[in-house]
Amino acid sequence: MFKKIFLITLVILLGSCSKENIRKKNFTFSTWTGAGKDFDEKNWNKKLNYYDSLGISEILVSGSPKVLKKIIPLANKKNIKVHGWMWTINRPGDTIANKNPDWYSVNRNGYNSLDYRAYVDYYQWLSPFHPEARNHIINNAKKLMEVEGLASVHLDYVRYPDVILGAALQPKYNIVQETEMPEYDFGYHPIAREKFKEIFNKDPLDFKNPELSTEWRQFRLNAITTLVNEIVDIAHSKNKKVTAAVFPFPEMSRQMVRQAWNDWNLDAAYPMLYQNFYLENINWIGFATKQGVNDVNFPIYSGLYSPALKNGEQLEKAIKISKDNGAKGISIFTADGLNKEQQAVFVKLKNKL
Repeated sequence: MFKKIFLITLVILLGSCSKENIRKKNFTFSTWTGAGKDFDEKNWNKKLNYYDSLGISEILVSGSPKVLKKIIPLANKKNIKVHGWMWTINRPGDTIANKNPDWYSVNRNGYNSLDYRAYVDYYQWLSPFHPEARNHIINNAKKLMEVEGLASVHLDYVRYPDVILGAALQPKYNIVQETEMPEYDFGYHPIAREKFKEIFNKDPLDFKNPELSTEWRQFRLNAITTLVNEIVDIAHSKNKKVTAAVFPFPEMSRQMVRQAWNDWNLDAAYPMLYQNFYLENINWIGFATKQGVNDVNFPIYSGLYSPALKNGEQLEKAIKISKDNGAKGISIFTADGLNKEQQAVFVKLKNKL
């Protein structure tokens, strides 16, 4: 009798542990981080130990395939998944692209993104309409697909330059954007205009207000969408996954950066819900999360901005409100800069969500 009771108790305990393990995996902590050009094993072991202590089980790493190949075996020992974080269309310092100025996106004033760098010097955007530029982007993604053990090719900057900046960012550049200003309105590459003219018999530059043309906007959205979905198709044919860092929710993304990520065939999306950029409160993170979840049929991981969540209470609220509104996890930008109070929140919640 005692043996029977013991066995039943053991089964219940094992079952509880199993459920606990499953529950822990239901909500994921991840972070974006940079790898740099050189691999330092000691430094990476230290970083991975730190991430593991916070319950971070996935890292989105900006680095070369060569460096990623060295990080993955170390991460595997901690059961941490590694994604290859790729600057997709914005390609600052790309030595191949720099030799081909005609590859770059063109604004409504006729200046390309290599010569006229909107807002910041590192804004150097290729045109999704130029076939050689597209091939170059796809080849960059293919290189990441060849990295064994990579959790996904993680696309970032897969859009046009911001036609409208977040309200909190505009004063930083001494601008007020109450309309779509031509110097920030990109996608007018000669190839784009010619292809549009073939369909509609109109040049968008001849429109009195090109920004009001829904056809012209959708035409540019489609160029990004087909590029992403081509990368996804190639990746899936190699049994690889594709994820993306995107703007907060699809309707907002369309307006601000010409990005219709609800039309993409992703394996997951990481909307960057940096509420302070838009002069919004933490509740807005929940709203944006829910909108993204409702708009797509793939998992959403809410991107949180640590400098905008300065104390533990704010960070904990942001994490919980993301989960409550359907996110499968959060990704913090970036765990490397968390203060002690923020770190304590991760430690507190890592086994509770």
